[in-house]
Amino acid sequence: MINEWKEFCAYTGTVSYTASKKSDTAWLGRFTFATILEFEGMARILTILARGYLFHSKDGAVILGDPHDRVDYARRALCAWCSVPEDGKRAPDKEWQFQTDFSELHTEFPELVDADGTGWFLRHVLRIADFMLAHPEKVRSTSLKYAEVLRSKFASAWRSKVMQYQIPIFAPQTKGAWTLRFDDVLADALELGPLRKGGPELPPELTEKVKAALPKEIPAEVVCTLICYYLANRQDDCEWVVLPVANFDAYFGDTSFSKKYLPKVPPEIMERSSAFGVSRYRVMEEYLP
Repeated sequence: MINEWKEFCAYTGTVSYTASKKSDTAWLGRFTFATILEFEGMARILTILARGYLFHSKDGAVILGDPHDRVDYARRALCAWCSVPEDGKRAPDKEWQFQTDFSELHTEFPELVDADGTGWFLRHVLRIADFMLAHPEKVRSTSLKYAEVLRSKFASAWRSKVMQYQIPIFAPQTKGAWTLRFDDVLADALELGPLRKGGPELPPELTEKVKAALPKEIPAEVVCTLICYYLANRQDDCEWVVLPVANFDAYFGDTSFSKKYLPKVPPEIMERSSAFGVSRYRVMEEYLP
């Protein structure tokens, strides 16, 4: 969550579909089932992708020049990553409304979409299902139940989502008022700038102070990461930082972060609030370097 370039690579690179034991969720990559089934956390994922293609070359170097000149390129990258082959049941209509198969972008983005129109995300989800079905002994029973659902129903659900992402920002339909769109993602990406490759580190004495203040069931690494994320993202004019809970779950490998740890962080370390579906937090001054 601190090194955004590594996060970008996790969304575009090769995932190791292996597990040493049932608690090992490396085969999920940088995702949880909440992201896959409910699309939670997609705003951050797509924005990280957009920033990567707007501001960086393939080796991670920052590209000089006006990023506005690369907006169309970044949009094509998002389309390629999200690509879903058509199901053959749709009549041609407005291109922005119905196209989900971006196989024509394979030559430009071979890492994001194959020649058949299967984008990186759909390919990853189908490989997750394949892994679970091939190795049920290495998967928790609570996860295994999703395997057949992903194989049979995910592509259709994802296709509908990809259509929504392409709704123009000034579309007259009110039903799209709260829909995440590529237009929103690209605007956020331009505002946020290049991906961060490093971040703040806490001094040893502060880490020990955090450990001493935490209940035994909360790993100090979790709260220290939250503090570092807060330091890296806090703006000069506001002491609150948006907390991407679903993405933190994926970073730590499961939903223990949101369900077990986050609610029990002592208020003397961190304060949280939520409004309009957005979670935010601030770290108390006593626990800042």
